[in-house]
Amino acid sequence: MAIANSVLTAQQGTFIVNNTVAKTVDHDAIVVLEDTVFSAIRVAGTDVKSTYIAATATAVKAGAIIRPINGAKFSGVTLTSGSVCLVL
Repeated sequence: MAIANSVLTAQQGTFIVNNTVAKTVDHDAIVVLEDTVFSAIRVAGTDVKSTYIAATATAVKAGAIIRPINGAKFSGVTLTSGSVCLVL
């Protein structure tokens, strides 16, 4: 897991996901850019969406920041709708 300051400043870069194609890349945070419905949020290839979103079929509101727990890294994301910024 990255140090908090390097995540906040996106020192390793970012990637914008704005389609429904699965994006597989290790990343330290997900910043929701517009109301977004997730198909999957993966850690080590396993979908852990329900660990981070209570109502998984409902859109996560713009501005939300999702960080992995227990020192993990996210390994991928798939969207149903919306767009997010992955902090690498």
